Amino acid sequence: MDIYIGFDSAWTDNPKAPGAICAVGTEEGNPTGFHAPQLVSFDQALAFIQETRSKTGVTLIALDQPTVVPNLVSMRPVERVAASLVSWLGGGVQPSNRGRQGMFCDASPIWRFLTALGAEESPEQARGAANGIYLMEVFPALALASLDKGFFGRMNAPRYNPDRKKTFLMADWVRVAEAAARESDMVGCKELAEWCRTAGRITQPRKADQDKLDSALCVLIALHWRLRPRETSLLLGDLTTGYMVLPASREVREYLVNPARKHLVAMDGVVPSG
Repeated sequence: MDIYIGFDSAWTDNPKAPGAICAVGTEEGNPTGFHAPQLVSFDQALAFIQETRSKTGVTLIALDQPTVVPNLVSMRPVERVAASLVSWLGGGVQPSNRGRQGMFCDASPIWRFLTALGAEESPEQARGAANGIYLMEVFPALALASLDKGFFGRMNAPRYNPDRKKTFLMADWVRVAEAAARESDMVGCKELAEWCRTAGRITQPRKADQDKLDSALCVLIALHWRLRPRETSLLLGDLTTGYMVLPASREVREYLVNPARKHLVAMDGVVPSG
């Protein structure tokens, strides 16, 4: 059995604002098990992964947090490219650098988590592996532009964060949950699809509900990476300066070419030529 895990870490280890994690098991590409999203700290996430991981097949963890952060200030090149699209969509990209205390400084929980986990960070290898534990960085807000074409367009990013009361739109919450449910159906995971549709019916979602939904989006990116055709996904950036794995529609790919060329960021291993 292969195990796919989605972990929205929330970047810090704040007990009042934990992350969320979920998992899907598959046999020969067919979903056979589901662990519904639950709130977790980094330590709880590690325990969940150690308990849930595959004993005979592949375990692939899709983590919504930067894992390769060599820069001391500013943002990584891959974030500059992602920000060009996310800003056009109407969203924002948090910069990651080693100067951000509690998130990426030497004492931050992410580094302890990664060391204890001991996963291989090689997305292309993870895609075809038969066994082992792998981890890759993902960015659900960027993935949504490919999971639902309605989210691709100037200022079309969904406003589904309940904490941002001035901009939150209930209709967008429902649309994101439905987009996740459709993607779940496409990879054959009926239990995850039903969970997403149930989440979409929450009448007053909270930030914790969004974190759980984002963990579902993370696991869907992992499933998409391994089970869908390679050309429907994109490895943006590299393992030296930073990267992200995302589902990528033709429109998203085309939009990213110019900023990737400008910032010398690879798309599927190659920097676009002029």
